[in-house]
Amino acid sequence: MTARLHAVVDGPADAPVLVLGPSLGTDTGLFDAQVAAFADRLRIVRYDLRGHGASEVVPGPCTMADLAADVLALLDRLGVERFSYAGVSIGGAIGQQLALTVPERLEKLAIIASAAQFADPPSWAVRAQQVREEGTGFLESSRTGTWFTAEWAERSPGEAKRLLDMLRATPPEGYAACCEAIGAFDVRDRLGEITASTLTIAGAEDPATTPEMVRSIADGIPEAQFAVVPGAAHLPNATAPGVVNEALRRHVL
Repeated sequence: MTARLHAVVDGPADAPVLVLGPSLGTDTGLFDAQVAAFADRLRIVRYDLRGHGASEVVPGPCTMADLAADVLALLDRLGVERFSYAGVSIGGAIGQQLALTVPERLEKLAIIASAAQFADPPSWAVRAQQVREEGTGFLESSRTGTWFTAEWAERSPGEAKRLLDMLRATPPEGYAACCEAIGAFDVRDRLGEITASTLTIAGAEDPATTPEMVRSIADGIPEAQFAVVPGAAHLPNATAPGVVNEALRRHVL
């Protein structure tokens, strides 16, 4: 079942389209810095994952193919045929799925802090069950060190709170369903099929999708580029936007 996604569209209507896919437990606000950098020359489509932000909550488990189908249904509603795509974490996994599913529609691909198979697949079903029972609150303390470094949080307490507020607002069923999609995702043996020009970006301090995990994506995709953001953890586009935006600018524009 396809979920109806909430989206925010910025930039000129006739400009090339860049779709931005968020990480688990965040919403369209994750990409404020990218909109500020690129909305003068690109039509930017930001979306909330199913069961996140203002998107529809669809009960039950889903797959990465389902999440990619949600995005394609959104783009069809918006009349977007060809697009470039940049996604963070699960958003980057959706990007890989799109590259395999609709290669003819994808111009450029940027995969940020993501994986072709996420670490410890069985743990995601366990997390999904715990979130369904307790909500997302128990995850908050672990986001420091995972989403961003403690040093960054000390320097930017307002931004850290803004990101954590997204997690607090995420419906438990939406978060849990996406956990199950992450646990089942594995395209390691299909990376060689991706034909889109691809950039991969890792946070040097990311414990969730380590630089080695991100590099393995680049190694598997023909002619893919690989970059590391110093001092950044799992949300480098939000915590080191200048570095990430420059890499995206060189790749997408």
